[in-house]
Amino acid sequence: MTLLGMEARGLRKRLGPNQALAGVSLDFSAGLLHGIIGPAGAGKTTLLRTLVGLLRPDQGEILYTQEGRPADFAAVRPFLAYMPQQQSLYPDLSVAEHMEFFRDLYRLPAAVYRPRAEELLRITRLEKFGDRRAGQLSGGMYKKLGLMCALLQSPAAVLLDEPTNGVDPISRREFWDLLYRLSDQKILVIIATAYMDEAERCSRVHLLDSGEVLASGEPRAVLQGSKAVRFEEIFLRRAEGTRA
Repeated sequence: MTLLGMEARGLRKRLGPNQALAGVSLDFSAGLLHGIIGPAGAGKTTLLRTLVGLLRPDQGEILYTQEGRPADFAAVRPFLAYMPQQQSLYPDLSVAEHMEFFRDLYRLPAAVYRPRAEELLRITRLEKFGDRRAGQLSGGMYKKLGLMCALLQSPAAVLLDEPTNGVDPISRREFWDLLYRLSDQKILVIIATAYMDEAERCSRVHLLDSGEVLASGEPRAVLQGSKAVRFEEIFLRRAEGTRA
């Protein structure tokens, strides 16, 4: 498994009248589970899309490392997987058909595809639902199918935009179990979420609001440094200060 890391330096990005990113500098160390935490409009989606090359920053740069050595984007791009927030699957295709579609998209040989697909179906508990269409899946199952399709290529980094939004508590827990499995394999995981309770599940958290970094580091250290018991308090103080 290739160890891949990223570092954002002074990223600025304007989308229409909004300053989506206002000088964001963050270190996404290889092999860890990072959480980008913030409310709607914080800039989470813009940051993820910039990290994977879908958007170009107006200012700043992104540095990539591969096995601890500097690497350019062209070298790391094949090892990146991105799961957008909006629905991106085909409602009329079944679970099995989606797997086959992405097999062909990634040009995976049968010897690689079969054991990989079987493993993913097993750990997501979707092996019994191969014939079910994506449009008929529950919210949690749909999100797991999306993650499965992203993981077929065996990426070194997975970026997920609010994957547990609107998912029931049990499916949320199962989804996080999958993320822990990825982290245990030293895959870089970057998850954007507005759920404050999910911040404590990450190895590193990066609090974002209105395109600005409020705090970054290990969850407990961030709380202690901010003299807060819960992450909600940090954002509430920010909101109160803005209103004042």
